[in-house]
Amino acid sequence: MIDALPPLRDVVARYGLDARKSLGQNFLFDLNLTARIARAAGPFDDTTIVEIGPGPGGLTRALLEQGARVIAVERDPRCLPALEEIAAHYPGRLTIVEGDALEIDIAALVRTHAPVIPDARETSDRESRANFDNNAIALDSQSGLRPVGNDNRASARICANLPYNVATALLTRWIAAEPWPSVFDRYVLMFQKEVALRIVATPKERADYGRLAVLCGWRTKARILFDVSPAAFTPPPKVTSSVIELTPNPRPLHCDPHALSRVTQAAFGQRRKMLRQSLKSLGVDAAALLAAAGIEGTKRAEEIDVAGFVALANALSAQ
Repeated sequence: MIDALPPLRDVVARYGLDARKSLGQNFLFDLNLTARIARAAGPFDDTTIVEIGPGPGGLTRALLEQGARVIAVERDPRCLPALEEIAAHYPGRLTIVEGDALEIDIAALVRTHAPVIPDARETSDRESRANFDNNAIALDSQSGLRPVGNDNRASARICANLPYNVATALLTRWIAAEPWPSVFDRYVLMFQKEVALRIVATPKERADYGRLAVLCGWRTKARILFDVSPAAFTPPPKVTSSVIELTPNPRPLHCDPHALSRVTQAAFGQRRKMLRQSLKSLGVDAAALLAAAGIEGTKRAEEIDVAGFVALANALSAQ
């Protein structure tokens, strides 16, 4: 049905949809690329996709063409008529929500709009037997975790060419959300490549390893799928982009997200200093905190893995 829709460039011209830097907009017109991103987010059996910042709907079209149900969250009212045209070609498959994704409870949208599947709980039980290392996540019947989507709803994931000016803020909000695991079984997202490298970094990549890597590494398994040339966008950005996949870990190490945020901010805020010095900004006895976490005070932030920061966060919470 995508062939029945007018070319995206024609739609953009008809509605005067110039990409606005203030909204972090860079439109994708390449059908091969949007199809590739959509395939990375599939398969779509009984799956609801939340797309943030669809703009005129290039990726939206590809997701729908490949069988997804889509909830599109768009802040720019100029783009709504273009999205409504797409919705008319896919009756009942595209829900358009006008608003700022930073101010919207995305999980609540899924609970409101995702269809109830009678056998969703049974499906989740089957999927739970898959290994997390193979990028699978669902209900573990012995763990008490809720099935993906909650309340017998179809599985849900986020797939988006995120507006670059809010991409990191959105991701950290989703990863730090409570309760965990969330309603989403995967996140397939576009970032500037330099941000993508910061998301997947480990202490081995010291230049990129920081707060974002710790947070994402705590609750997800992240990997870069492929890079995207600036030439693929209109207007072309000045940097290469990357599509990444984050698969939630259903059993991350126990930790308070706020405490983890505090210790990583203190440690990486003065990343060249030893932890016995940088952690003093927390207003606690840094030596006692480090001792409780079993970490040498002469270490620097970039030398501490995710488990080490979780130990520090738990020690902070215990004080």
